[in-house]
Amino acid sequence: MTSVKNDILADAIDITLINIEKLKDFIVKVFVKVKVPKRHAKIIADVLITADLRGIESHGVQRLKMYYDRIKNGIYNPKTKLKIFKETPTTAVIDGNCGLGPIIGFYSMKLAIKKAKKYGIGAVAVRNSTHFGIAGYYSLLGIKEGMISFVMSNARPSVPPTFGVEPMLGTNPLTFGVPTDEEFPFIIDCATSMIQRGMVEMHARLKKDLPTGLAINKRGSMETDPQAILDGLEENSVALLPMGSNKKLSSGHKGYGYATFVEIMSSALQDGVFLKDTAGVFENGKKRLKVGHFFLVINIENFVHLERFMNNSGNIMRALRSSKKAPGYDRIFTAGEIEYFKQRERLKFGIPINKSVQKDLKAIQEELHLNEFDLLS
Repeated sequence: MTSVKNDILADAIDITLINIEKLKDFIVKVFVKVKVPKRHAKIIADVLITADLRGIESHGVQRLKMYYDRIKNGIYNPKTKLKIFKETPTTAVIDGNCGLGPIIGFYSMKLAIKKAKKYGIGAVAVRNSTHFGIAGYYSLLGIKEGMISFVMSNARPSVPPTFGVEPMLGTNPLTFGVPTDEEFPFIIDCATSMIQRGMVEMHARLKKDLPTGLAINKRGSMETDPQAILDGLEENSVALLPMGSNKKLSSGHKGYGYATFVEIMSSALQDGVFLKDTAGVFENGKKRLKVGHFFLVINIENFVHLERFMNNSGNIMRALRSSKKAPGYDRIFTAGEIEYFKQRERLKFGIPINKSVQKDLKAIQEELHLNEFDLLS
């Protein structure tokens, strides 16, 4: 048998394949209807679609309703106005003014790339941003320009420190991307927790229990009911365990340490909100959900010729995949490979949408009178 990344949709019923271009057009129209500029709506649609194409459904079109509701409720500003608070030739600090995270992330990464092209390294710290989708989207932007990319973000409290049970840290993704001479780059895009909140939401939508060892309640017992976990996260009575945790919790220091580093780089470096304040702060009578990001881009040509680097990194990937397999396994994968093949498949057949997300899309469609779309045909 072959070991592949778990695909929660694989065993789900009531799955509909939706044409990518049709879905993208719908997402753009939704955001335009709530006063998001069309050029920005297209970027957000691309971020969400890219997540679904790569099999990261927790951050794909499932997130449309979250963005839509938060814009309607005044938590996110539909018109994103970036302000460069501080800048040097190689660095910048950006204030996102509680605009839309995917727009803030897109332009911040583009600025980091621009600086790296000219000076070898570009680093951009962002404060007062919002949920920006999959961190890997921004690493892919750097990879396309022949750059090494580091992307990280803090998030709402959901992860305890090792030996603790109180949610303090976010799932805090730490993402790295590297170009290779293969069809796909090396890209590792994952949370610093055992599971991200969006994947718990996916399980709740499908009414499917989680494996034990991913979440813990305030009594120190493991939780597997996804809805109970989500409710507990809101009440600070359940937490998602840090990466590396086992039943004795003794190895969680690895994820705990990485998550803390991401928290520091996503807040302290740009004087932004951290830990509990990412759950929401009130400004002028309105609740704001704020997070911070950090982007670092390295121009490979400043170290070695890009073609040589890509060949060397490709050789490393090929050597890893050709190494001896464990009994019962016929293939070894490298980071980014499974996502590449999943994307190739979904570009051909469409994006799978579960029944719960279908209901969300239909509700938004009816509310905005977007009758020209027949998404689920």
